[in-house]
Amino acid sequence: MAGRINDDDVKVVRDAVPIDTVVSEYLQLRPAGGGNMKGLCPFHDEKSPSFQVSPSKGLFHCFGCQEGGDTIAFVMKIDHLSFSETVERLAAKAGITLRYEEGGYNPTHQRGERIRLVEAHKAAADFYVEQLGGEEAAIGRKFLAERGFDQSAAEHFGVGYSPAGWDHLTRFLRGKGFSDKELLLAGLSQDGRRGPIDRFRGRLMWPIRDISGEVVGFGARKLRDDDNGPKYLNTPDTAIYKKSQVLYGVDLAKKDIAKASRAVVVEGYTDVMACHLAGITTAIATCGTAFGTDHIKILRRLLMDNGSARVIFTFDGDAAGQKAALRAFEDDQKFAAETYIAIAPDGMDPCELRLNKGDAAVQELVEPRTPLFEFAIRQIVSRYDLETPAGRASALDEAGPIVARIKNGASQHEVAVQLAGILGILDTQFVVKRVAQMARWARDRGGRGPAGPASSSSSSASSSSYDSGQSPALSGPALNLRSPAHRTERELLKLALQRPELVSPAFDAYGVDEFTAPPYAAVRRAVEDAGGAEQGIDSATDYLTRVRESAPNDAVRAMVTELAVEVFHTKTGRPIDEVYAGLHLVAVRLRAVDARIKDITGTLARLSTGTDRERHAAVESESWVLQQYRQSLLNNGAAAL
Repeated sequence: MAGRINDDDVKVVRDAVPIDTVVSEYLQLRPAGGGNMKGLCPFHDEKSPSFQVSPSKGLFHCFGCQEGGDTIAFVMKIDHLSFSETVERLAAKAGITLRYEEGGYNPTHQRGERIRLVEAHKAAADFYVEQLGGEEAAIGRKFLAERGFDQSAAEHFGVGYSPAGWDHLTRFLRGKGFSDKELLLAGLSQDGRRGPIDRFRGRLMWPIRDISGEVVGFGARKLRDDDNGPKYLNTPDTAIYKKSQVLYGVDLAKKDIAKASRAVVVEGYTDVMACHLAGITTAIATCGTAFGTDHIKILRRLLMDNGSARVIFTFDGDAAGQKAALRAFEDDQKFAAETYIAIAPDGMDPCELRLNKGDAAVQELVEPRTPLFEFAIRQIVSRYDLETPAGRASALDEAGPIVARIKNGASQHEVAVQLAGILGILDTQFVVKRVAQMARWARDRGGRGPAGPASSSSSSASSSSYDSGQSPALSGPALNLRSPAHRTERELLKLALQRPELVSPAFDAYGVDEFTAPPYAAVRRAVEDAGGAEQGIDSATDYLTRVRESAPNDAVRAMVTELAVEVFHTKTGRPIDEVYAGLHLVAVRLRAVDARIKDITGTLARLSTGTDRERHAAVESESWVLQQYRQSLLNNGAAAL
C-alpha cells in the first residue's frame, strides 16, 4: 500500500513553491492590480484574460470557467496528475524531502506513474548525452558539425546518441530501478522476441521537453544507410507525451516569446537550433506532426493575444512546405496574433540558410514578410488562368471563402480588396460584396454556433449547489451583481478573506443569515468553521487553506478562491483601509437590521389585534432597540458595531 505524504510536508511544499512562478511556466502573466497577476486561462479558450493569480495568497481563479485553487490544484489539473504525484513533483523542484506515513517510503513503488515516466526520460536523456562522446557516435558528431553545430550547441540543446545495440538503454534503466513495464509505458523500450529492446538505436537524439522543462519524449534522426526505419522517429503517444500537444524548444523559448510577443514556427529540430544560435530565441517546432489547434493554445497563452503579437511560420519552399503553410492557415483565425510566412531564397530551411549565409540571413528571414492569408490566397489563385474571365471567376469562388472566414469585419473588407487586386478584377466592390455574401452563407450553415453555457454572462449555479453539497450544473455564481446588497456582501467577504485584519473581530460576530445570497452565506459559514477571520491575521496562507478545506463542496470552495483573488471594486485611488472596511461592515449590518425591523413591524401589526399584551410589549421593545441601533449605525458608523 502506498504511503500517504505527511500533512506537514504538504504544507511546506505548498508554501515553498510560489504559485506565480509555477503558473508562469505555462502562460504569460501580467499585473492585474491589487498585487494580482492575470493571463489567458489554460483551461478554456478565451480572447481576453480572465485568469487571475494571487501570489500573496497562493491561489488562482478563472472568472470565465470558475476553475480555481492553490499551486497543487493548478499543477494537478494542467498536467493531469494525482495529488501525491503533484506534491512529489513540486517537492523535487523545491529540493524538499518528503516523509511518508503508513509504512514509510519506497521510491520504486510509491512514486506516481507520471513521475516515474518523467524520471525514466531524464535518466535516458543523460545516458544519450554521455553516449554522444563515444567512438560509435562519431557519425552523429559529424552530422552535427556538417550543419554548423559544435559541442557547446549540442550540450545546450541536450542532443545525444542512442547506441546501435539492441538493449543498451533498457539494461541501463533497469539498473536504475525502472521496471520493464515502466520502460514500455514510457516508449523508451519496445517488445522484442526475447523481451524489451531499445526503441531508439544508432540515432542522433533530441530530448523533447514540455513547457515546464521536463523531458517527456525524444526525436531520433537516422544516421546510417542500413537503418531501415523512417528518417525521423519520435516517441509514441504515452501518458506524458502527446505529439499534438508539445512544441520542441518551447521550454527555451517561452520567456522570450512572452517578452517579445513573437513566435517563430519552424519545421525541425535542427531549424530550432539554427534559429536560437542565430539569435532568434523565439523559435519552436512541432514534433513530427502538423501545426494544429493544441499548439495554437500553447502559443496564445504565451503571446497573451496583445495587438502587437506576431507568429511567423518558416516552411520549406517545396510542395510539402507549401501544403504545410496552407494547413496552418486553416487554423489562422484561432490566433489573435498576426500570422506571417517566411520562405528562404532557394527554398532553404533555417539550418541550411545559417550554414550557407550566416546568422544575419536567418535573422532577416524571420522578419515578417508575407501575411499568411496572402500566401494562402496566392497559392490557390496560382492554379487558375487569370487571363480569362472564367479563370478569374473560378479563382474567386475558391479563394473567396477563405477571406470570408476572417472574423474581423474591417480586416475582411481589406483582404477582399487585396483579393480583387490579385485576381485582376477592376470592380473591387463586386469582390467585397461577394466575400460578404459568402460569409453570411457560412454563418447561416452554422459557422457561428450558439454560445454554450460557460460563455453566457447570465449562466449561474443554482442556489441549492451551495446548500446541498452538489456541484453546480452550470459555471458561475447564482448572484445578481447589480444588486447593491450582493455587491456589498461580496466586498465584505473579500475583505474577510484578503484583509482579515481590517474587519476582525467585528466580522466574526456577523451571522450567516446577514448574507442574503446563498453562495455568500455558504462562504461566511466556511470562514466560521475555519475559526473566524481573526485566524487570518497572523498567517494568511494557512487561513485561506483552512477556509477552503472547511467548504462543504467544490462550488463553495471555488467561490472562496474567487473572492480571495478578485481585486477590490473601489473608486480610483481609494485605499483599502479601515474606513473602507467599516463602510462595508456597516452596510451589511444596516441591511440586516432593516430587514429585521421590517419583519417586526409586520409582527406588531398582527399582534395589535390580539390580546397577548406581554408578547406585544416584548416585540415593541425589540423594535425600539433596533431603531436606536440603526440610528447609531447611521450616526457613528463602524464605531457602533
